[in-house]
Amino acid sequence: MKAVVIREFGNPDGLEVVDLPVPVPAPGQVRITTEAIGVGGVDAVIRRGTLAAYGFREGHLLGSEVAGSVTAVGEGVDASWTGRRVWAFTGLSGGYAEQAVASVEDVLLLPDGLTGADAVTLGGSGVVAHFALDRARFAPGETVLVRGAAGSIGITAVQLAAKGGAGAVAVTTSSAERGTRLRDLGATHVLDRSGEGGSDAPAGFDVVIDVVGGPQLSLFLDRLNPNGRYVAVGVVGGQPPADFGMRLMDAFRKSLSFATFSSDTVPGSDRQAVRSSQFDDAAHGDLRTVVHEVLPLDQAVLAHRAMDAGKVFGRVVLAP
Repeated sequence: MKAVVIREFGNPDGLEVVDLPVPVPAPGQVRITTEAIGVGGVDAVIRRGTLAAYGFREGHLLGSEVAGSVTAVGEGVDASWTGRRVWAFTGLSGGYAEQAVASVEDVLLLPDGLTGADAVTLGGSGVVAHFALDRARFAPGETVLVRGAAGSIGITAVQLAAKGGAGAVAVTTSSAERGTRLRDLGATHVLDRSGEGGSDAPAGFDVVIDVVGGPQLSLFLDRLNPNGRYVAVGVVGGQPPADFGMRLMDAFRKSLSFATFSSDTVPGSDRQAVRSSQFDDAAHGDLRTVVHEVLPLDQAVLAHRAMDAGKVFGRVVLAP
């Protein structure tokens, strides 16, 4: 089968299309013939070698979420899964391929009316957005800033905050055109990447959801209101300054909170319940997905180049 692996850490040209044996599902797993493969920010972080200390090595098969049809089941799995259209989480490996395997606990039936591309745009990111707002104890009437809102996590967080009755939903993004699209999704104020602009925007925020991280994170800590909560859900812009915690200590009397969030800490059954609800909402048009582009699997390099260049609004999807 055709698959995409990391030949060499670094820029997108280090990705390589290879032929690999078709995987055999282990006990408790299913095999899926993929119709759509999500290209996420974590894939780019792994490709750059940023997470090599966590055991990722060259030769790694990228990809964490796919949609398609179940073609085989492992020992202990109900045979009725065969032939069903599903979304699946494959871990942090195995998705960029014509055939993928996943634990049956990480597989979810797709509702009628939801495309595979929509499913891999929402499946992982929607859960992160939902539980990040929950971790921030977001309440109706509060002001929310979504930093790095043009990706699939940010787009979903904007919609959920707006639907949840936020008093204001500000976003940071790189262009007026993107700002217009985010307003259409529920944003009320548009800031540039440094948090400037939007003369009528709130001076401070009760909640910040940050997909970016990077050297400017400290500047956004300064935008928290008293009792404000900051939740970092990604580091696509790199690690924050080592001393960023001093900003919190300097503002001791404001009682600020900073947290990281990974959906790995949420019980699988809770993730699947939220995901199922969001899939139904998307199928009925109550939650919008934004697919930036669908590319053939063997053009994964182009997908990663677009991400690195900051050209993606929503999510790029690969199709075998």
